[in-house]
Amino acid sequence: MLVTLAAGKLVRRHLPLFFRLFHLQNRGLGSSKSKRISIRYHINTSSSSPKPLSVSEHKAMVALLVATTSDPASINPANALLGMPGWKPGPHFQDDMKSYVNEGVRVLVHGKSIVAEDELDKRWEEVTGEVIDEVIFFSKHTAASNKPALTVHPIGVPHLRQGDVPPQGGRPGWAALPNPRMGPWLRLLKNLAQAHNLVPEFEITLEATHHGPLTNKPTMFLEIGSTEDYWKRQDAAQVMAQLVWEGLGLGGVSDVGNWSRENDNKKILLGIGGGHYAPRHVDVVLKDNVWVGHLLSGYSLPMEDPNQSKGEKNVEIGGTWRQSIKAAYEATYSAFPGGEILAHLDHK
Repeated sequence: MLVTLAAGKLVRRHLPLFFRLFHLQNRGLGSSKSKRISIRYHINTSSSSPKPLSVSEHKAMVALLVATTSDPASINPANALLGMPGWKPGPHFQDDMKSYVNEGVRVLVHGKSIVAEDELDKRWEEVTGEVIDEVIFFSKHTAASNKPALTVHPIGVPHLRQGDVPPQGGRPGWAALPNPRMGPWLRLLKNLAQAHNLVPEFEITLEATHHGPLTNKPTMFLEIGSTEDYWKRQDAAQVMAQLVWEGLGLGGVSDVGNWSRENDNKKILLGIGGGHYAPRHVDVVLKDNVWVGHLLSGYSLPMEDPNQSKGEKNVEIGGTWRQSIKAAYEATYSAFPGGEILAHLDHK
């Protein structure tokens, strides 16, 4: 049983401290043959703990989808979506932005980096008087492997210390509320990609929690990777557009991944450890039909090896790993009212 440190080092002796500090107890999730380790993460839900999201009784809830003209993997899916029936020009939001409306969905297009515009959900509410229920971003994905991929992921930089400068937006120590649709949409995305013959060329996967921008409502990124040729692929853009069309219930169909309606299975996976593409977490989400919250890869769990040369007992493990898990847990707890959060530990 191993814990992955930020530097990639695996230290067996830290496990007792890891479990004790976070009150973790064993719990199964998936088959008994699985090599994965699943644990329940208990947290004191006192008055200082996060509260589940409340639903306005007076205003309609709308979804905000954001795209940028500076990124072909962002604007191409947006244009494909806007080419489907029912879209009309939306309210004036900002001189350098355009908006479109279709039933309970709003599309906002700007020209900056996708991570550059903070709190678009709050700003939209202030301008229009509408209440944003969720935020979805179209974006490109980059990877050292250059392999084609269609990805879904939550956002945040919960492991950064105060004073650190996030390289791609966000705020140190912050984790956005994860969009509850991520798990169901990953499964829908895989089906759509297969139907459009993008599999096995494209990998369909989750990514670990990373980058900004700042948001206040449940958020996810939908990305096309991993090179310019793939960012411009119209078939990939069409699949992402179809994912949003079907997933948000446009065109008269039922939406997919509606937590308030579909939460008979109230288990939510909180991924801890592993690599950026979280293959073991993805395997559980695809096979077991669980919901998914934040996914903290090894680099989001920085640990500082304590000096045990003097044989000291109860040595504290340094680093921001506890801060990171706490922020990810609290955001996931708030996004899934009434749910049971199960921390899934990838020990590889």
